[in-house]
Amino acid sequence: MPRHGPLEITVLGSGTSVGVPTLGCQCGVCRSEDPRDKRLRPSILVQYAGRNVLVDTTPDFRFQAMRAGIARLDAILFTHGHADHILGLDDVRPLNAHQGGAIPIYGSPETLDTIRRCFSYAFDGKEKESSCPELIVHELSGQPFELFGMPVTPVRVMHGSLPIFGYRFGDSAAYVTDQSDIPPSSVELLRGLDVLFLDALRHRYHPTHSTLSRSLKLVEEIRPRRAYFTHICHDLGHEATEAALPANVRLAYDTLKIRAGGNGT
Repeated sequence: MPRHGPLEITVLGSGTSVGVPTLGCQCGVCRSEDPRDKRLRPSILVQYAGRNVLVDTTPDFRFQAMRAGIARLDAILFTHGHADHILGLDDVRPLNAHQGGAIPIYGSPETLDTIRRCFSYAFDGKEKESSCPELIVHELSGQPFELFGMPVTPVRVMHGSLPIFGYRFGDSAAYVTDQSDIPPSSVELLRGLDVLFLDALRHRYHPTHSTLSRSLKLVEEIRPRRAYFTHICHDLGHEATEAALPANVRLAYDTLKIRAGGNGT
């Protein structure tokens, strides 16, 4: 099998669909001066073998990319087609120009259909007077595939009634967000990891997202070496919430950098 060095994962955004602070809210977390409570929409950058692989293009992508110093994208993986995960896709246009070519994008047929509808001008084949995103589309059936020498496994989870993808990168890490439930077959696909990201929206029940307690139970079941919770709303203040977590479980926060794995798969 291909071998690779450790992954470097940058958390570009750790917030829920409306971000934190939330517009119009004056709660303690939204007014917090702790920078870890400032949460853009959820996304990560995965770097390995000299490659930059993005998971989701949030509405905050331009700022996230500038803050992280992203000057190149080698591929984009999409978890699903909701607005907070795709609406920044138009902002890859300067990277197309800088790189001199199209960027491969990967997702389920349903997710890619949504992207084609939302960004129809990028796919209609018509001559343009201005730039538009240049993309090479790869539909994923759910089977593992290789990406720049890395085995990547789509992991099907449920976002309410909507099936969506998380992604496993070799034995180093997996990124799962927006899950309300993980089927037993997908739990098996998440075993043996160094780092696991999971959605943990808040304490109270939500029909399409995991709660903090539910995600803690998933960590106990899956048993990664380390776990990070993301897609966090303004119900959870970083400092107080993290203080009550087990030592191997942390809250993700924007700009967090993590090294995962390193022995290859």
